[in-house]
Amino acid sequence: MSDSNSPDMIRIAIDAMGGDFGPKAIIPALDMVLKGRPEVHFLIYGDEVKIKKYLSRYKNLNRQVTIFHTDKMVQNDDKPSTALRASKGSGMRMAIEAVKNGEAEAVVSAGNTGALMAMAKIVLKTVPGIHRPAIASVMPGIHGDTIMLDLGANVLVDADTLVQFAVLGSVFARANKTRDQQGAQDDKPPSVGLLNIGSEETKGPEHVREAGEILSRIDFPGEYKGFVEGNDITRGTVDVIVSDGYAGNISLKTAEGVGHLVRTYLKESFKSSLLSKIGAFFAYFALRDLRERMDPRRYNGGVFLGLNGVCIKSHGGADALGFSSAVILAVRLARQGYIEQIARDIGHLTDQENLLSEDD
Repeated sequence: MSDSNSPDMIRIAIDAMGGDFGPKAIIPALDMVLKGRPEVHFLIYGDEVKIKKYLSRYKNLNRQVTIFHTDKMVQNDDKPSTALRASKGSGMRMAIEAVKNGEAEAVVSAGNTGALMAMAKIVLKTVPGIHRPAIASVMPGIHGDTIMLDLGANVLVDADTLVQFAVLGSVFARANKTRDQQGAQDDKPPSVGLLNIGSEETKGPEHVREAGEILSRIDFPGEYKGFVEGNDITRGTVDVIVSDGYAGNISLKTAEGVGHLVRTYLKESFKSSLLSKIGAFFAYFALRDLRERMDPRRYNGGVFLGLNGVCIKSHGGADALGFSSAVILAVRLARQGYIEQIARDIGHLTDQENLLSEDD
């Protein structure tokens, strides 16, 4: 077994019983992560018998894990309030507490989203100065990946909260640009846009216009580029797109639906006739590249930004590849000292707000 207390070791807490597949998908995913990141140690929470059933197949992974047994788990259909009241001793709660107690640098779960957010807010609490946490994820685009938030944690927010989201997203974007050990830190500030119904300054609801006015005159970790529209999400026009949870969640689900529609149409078209099947044969490598670039599993992992600890939500239906993407994201953020940077930048933002209020 590796030394999980080594200063060079990155410890990730795993809720092994969450999601649709539990250890069946999660254990192979951890083995995938370990192959390229031998410095990672996993703290696995869940039913030890079920975990070891799959863990026995992976000799190297066996040496890089510590199992914490519990037969108590949060069900996928539990209401957040119900799950929170009965959370003590559950694998999800224990994994989050590991981050709070400094035993792990991040937690990853494929379990109930509402329960995970509720527990994380109670256990980890928000970074001082943060009004509300937000859910962010990486969206693929023509000109590069885009960080988008909020994706559903807060239905409606005010202008000040949108400004804080811009700070959270900017720090996340910088950490995400550093790709594992081989990546070099990009010192260029991430470009930030506010999701709106048009690019003109006079368009959109009052809280969005007010947030744009604030971002245009303050110093924060990003570079404000103005309003962006829905079609900019897949263009990669900016590094970070900020919205309230209502618009953000609709945008996310729409993008997922369009992706599924394109894949379905392509399959139907190439099976429609003998000539189409022949065309599919000759286009095999191009189609394989397209499938890999559009594969949602490679972008799996929603980050709960603004909490005093790194918490990643994997899609409940994620397979091993999808869950491994969420864990890799957790490793990347843990390595970059993301939480400490957030605290510094929110403190800087608060100082500016105080100065602005004095001027008024």
